[in-house]
Parts: sequence; C-alpha cells; structure tokens
Amino acid sequence: MTINLSKENKKGLIKGFCLKNIVPNINKSLKFFKKKQINYYNKSYGFFVNLIEFVLLIILAFLPPIIYMVWIRNTEKYHRERWISIFFCFIWGATIAVIAAIILELLLNLSLTPSIHNPNIMGLITVIIIAPVVEEFTKPLALRTKIVKRELDELEDGLIYGAVAGLGFSATENLFYGWSFLEESLIYFLILISIRSVGACLLHASATAWTGYGYGKYIMRNTTILRVIPYFLLAIFVHALYNSLLSFEIFEAALGLITALLLSLVTISLVRNKIKKLDEQNR
Repeated sequence: MTINLSKENKKGLIKGFCLKNIVPNINKSLKFFKKKQINYYNKSYGFFVNLIEFVLLIILAFLPPIIYMVWIRNTEKYHRERWISIFFCFIWGATIAVIAAIILELLLNLSLTPSIHNPNIMGLITVIIIAPVVEEFTKPLALRTKIVKRELDELEDGLIYGAVAGLGFSATENLFYGWSFLEESLIYFLILISIRSVGACLLHASATAWTGYGYGKYIMRNTTILRVIPYFLLAIFVHALYNSLLSFEIFEAALGLITALLLSLVTISLVRNKIKKLDEQNR
C-alpha cells in the first residue's frame, strides 16, 4: 500500500527522526570526545608538573653540594687540587659510597632486628650508631682509589678530598629525602631541602674531612693504618652528635634543629681553617 505524504509531512518525519536518533548520538559523541580531550589535557598537565618537580628536585639536591665542593676546593690558595680527581671523589661519594652504605646498613639492621623487638630503640640505634659508622666508613674509601691517592701530597689534601666525598654522598641523600618530601607538598619540600642543604651537606663534608685528614697523614708519613682510627672515631662522633640533636627532643624540636645547624657550621669552619693553615705552611 502506498501512502502519499505532503511535502510538509515528509519534512516533519525527517526532522523527528533526526531529533530522535541522530542528534542524541551526535551529542553523545561530542561528550565522549570532550571527555577524552579533558583527560588528555589533565594527563599532559600532570606530566608537565611532574617533570618540573623532578627537575627542581635534581637541581636542589645537587646544586648546593656542588657549590660547597667548589668552595672547599678553592679554600686552598696554593697547589689546588685537579678538577678530575675532585669530581671523581664527588661521584664516588654520590654513587659507590651510597650503594655500599645502603647494603651494609640493611645487613646490620637485619642482623639486629630479631634481638631488638622495640622499633623505637632499633630506629635510634640505626640513626645514632649504624648510620654514622657505616657512612663514615664508605665515604672516605674514595681516597684509597688510585686517581685520588696519587694527589695526596699535602696534609690539607686529605681534608679536601674527604669533604668532597662527603658532599657527593649528601647530594644523593638529598635526592632520596627530597623525593619523600615532595610527596607531602611543594612548600614542605622547599623548607626541608633548604635545611638539609645547610645542615646535612656541611655535616657530611666536615665529618668525612677528618677521616680524610687522618688517611692523608698515613699516606704522607708512611705510618701504620691504625693512626687513621682516631680521626675515623672523630668523624663518627660528629655525625652521631648531629643525628642525636635531630632525634632527641630534649627541649624543643626547633632547638635541636638549630643546634644541629650550628654544629655543621662550626665543624665546617674548623675544617676550612685547618686547610688554610696547612696551605700557608706548604706554600
């Protein structure tokens, strides 16, 4: 049966079909692509923000130790150390010393944990005993490498290379801590990484400098290696004292932090004064 429709009726049917079937599908498609576009922009923005944070983390973790490295190296006015051996020592502290320290600290923790059931006591032992002993052992091993050992021809050289190895270690440590700080907030990260850039960096430099000084005396004066032990113990003591000030809330947490920062500034000043004094004697 054939149905004859007027031109107006045909237009009405076509319009109704479009409104009922085509237009809703077009709207769904537009919403879908709009959602996809928003997700794409969100992912792109998130990636861009993460990239900026990562670059900021690398810069703030490594730039202060590198600046301190140049500062310590240039404390010596006469017969300054070669840059190649300085950078090697820094890289040793930032890589091999860190890896070795992590392995040793992990092994010591695993061996002590079964006999110490209180996690708070175990934490204090790790921070005040294990970490200072292990880290002050792995950092100055850079001075035993051929590229550094052959440069030890003045007593102040051991102080310089020991400090540089400590600064390399502090750079990687800044990276690890900074990553955890960023997970909290950007402001939290900036505040704590700034504190570490003064306190922890200078602490690692000044503590390891004394072991380096002892090792330099051992090399130059051809004495027994046991002569290094008093300087090694001094480095451990300084490191442990710094960690203790940050761990024990004897009065106020802020007071402990300020005292720890002062300790770092005083010890690095002593190291630099010793370098200057020895440098003048050997001019």
